[in-house]
Amino acid sequence: MRGHLKWVAALTLGAFMTAEPGTASPHYEIISFDDLKGWADDDHQSALDVFLETCPDIDDPHWASLCALATSQPNARTYFELFFRPVVINGDSPALFTGYYEPELKGSRYRGGQYQHPLYRLPPEIVPGTQWHSRAEIETQGLLSGRGLEIAYVNDPVDVFFLQVQGSGRVALEEGGAIRVGYAGKNGRDYRSIGKELVRRGVYQPHQVSAQVIKNWVRSNPVDGRELLHHNPSYVFFREVSEVPQHKGPLGAMNRSITPMRSIAVDPAFTKLGAPVWIEKGGKEPLNRLMIAQDTGSAIKGAQRADVYFGTGSQAGRKAGTIKDPGRLVVLMPIQTAYDLAPDG
Repeated sequence: MRGHLKWVAALTLGAFMTAEPGTASPHYEIISFDDLKGWADDDHQSALDVFLETCPDIDDPHWASLCALATSQPNARTYFELFFRPVVINGDSPALFTGYYEPELKGSRYRGGQYQHPLYRLPPEIVPGTQWHSRAEIETQGLLSGRGLEIAYVNDPVDVFFLQVQGSGRVALEEGGAIRVGYAGKNGRDYRSIGKELVRRGVYQPHQVSAQVIKNWVRSNPVDGRELLHHNPSYVFFREVSEVPQHKGPLGAMNRSITPMRSIAVDPAFTKLGAPVWIEKGGKEPLNRLMIAQDTGSAIKGAQRADVYFGTGSQAGRKAGTIKDPGRLVVLMPIQTAYDLAPDG
């Protein structure tokens, strides 16, 4: 899935949990729905429809009863206000919103001509949670070649890199038709931002960096560009998910299709997957909207960090690539859960 452009690759993790080892415990503050900027103006029914896509998969008794109530099609705004409480987690931390999308690549099932750059399945020897070879080692030493792990071949190595960053995408096949690929696993290496690296090297100022700027620079500087991509040691592997209907979005971390402008990627160490989340995104195009936390990403870390899913294709990609905005993220929790976490609220 998504930071940077989105810089997210989907990972499946936990719930409302304590902070990572070695960090301070999160702070929870219950606020009022009246404190949510633009709450009354949102389309709550659209949010409820998306919530219903994944709420049956939330393994928690507090959520199970709320999900059952949601299926009876209550008034959406009343439902959220009656059964949830808005909770700000680590509200003193700076918030950051970025955007992500589902890329569309050109490719083939077969290697040949312009289609030379493979998308790989997960090697069977990789154990989740352990480190395997880095991106540079994989690509310079040919560690995956000739092993029958190729799903398809595409025409641009930069597109392969950004597909790995996004975590899922579509490949329009030269021989006709298309396939959709989704996240299958990674090499256990931490994600490192190549956008930040370009800034560190003095190539660009922070406000100049976007996905398209990075792509253009790498393509214009093939030798240095290849070395820049290797700065990110993380390498993502895919699985074919063509059983997902073409009119629906890609699968998120909950193994359900995500919805443009209603699904976000969050850090599940703080926000339960499937939870409604109110976002107040600043920037040139402010966005106040009830979203559903249905995805995660290796670059999405922290209670006040979220990635907004913009949709499929180049137009969605251009919009997503410009988002790097401050704001506030407020999680809607079941009443009992909220008061258990913030007893003084």
